[in-house]
Amino acid sequence: MAVTVANFDDTLAYIDSIQKARTPDEICRTLIDVTSRFGMTALLAGTVPKPGSPRDELRSHVMLCDWPSGWLERYIAMNHIEHDPLVAFMKRNLSAVYWHDAIERAGADRAARRVCAEASAFRLNDGFAVPVVTVEGEVVIVSFGGEEIDLSQQTVGVVSLVSTFAIGRAMQLSAAREAVEPRPELTDREKECMRWAALGKSEWEISQILGISEHTSEKHLLNAKSKLRAANRVQAVAEAIRQGYIS
Repeated sequence: MAVTVANFDDTLAYIDSIQKARTPDEICRTLIDVTSRFGMTALLAGTVPKPGSPRDELRSHVMLCDWPSGWLERYIAMNHIEHDPLVAFMKRNLSAVYWHDAIERAGADRAARRVCAEASAFRLNDGFAVPVVTVEGEVVIVSFGGEEIDLSQQTVGVVSLVSTFAIGRAMQLSAAREAVEPRPELTDREKECMRWAALGKSEWEISQILGISEHTSEKHLLNAKSKLRAANRVQAVAEAIRQGYIS
């Protein structure tokens, strides 16, 4: 994750807007406001159903959707999820990826290329996808698309962090967790380590900044991740921001 001091304030502003969202549609609109400046004007986020799942159940796996009118219906009706090269890629590699790279690396066959061709008919020529793994181990794919996207390494970090936060917020709204879950208590050292982690610093860099051993900085980050019920560092940073530990 590459979020620098220069764009971190903007990232916090995006996240604040998502935290204030009260519906999935509001979350979608906020995310698109962020990503449209990079050419990504459409969004679909959801879990992957088991192979052979009835088509009428596919919609229940969608968490956030701001897809072009008609494309989601077409995607479900044609059962494109069975041949989507992005889904095939994510089943093997839980890492952020451009659509065109997923097509190449997944070894897209004729059916997969048909999915891509039909997406292009809806002005979704390329895109960028981020996997978000929940603490329960469930994978949510957050996929952005557009006619022509333009992402730098820094903006990839921003999109990944904001996407992770958005999924957490969507899950929070769905489960109404705000009213029933107490805020976890982080120590001062854990807070410091999380703040530097939010700026993309490694365990070693954090140890040098704080004057502690690398092992100790790693321990603080792991403790914070556990308390925040996060599956990985990006999710931990997003949750720390949501809980008010990073501002």
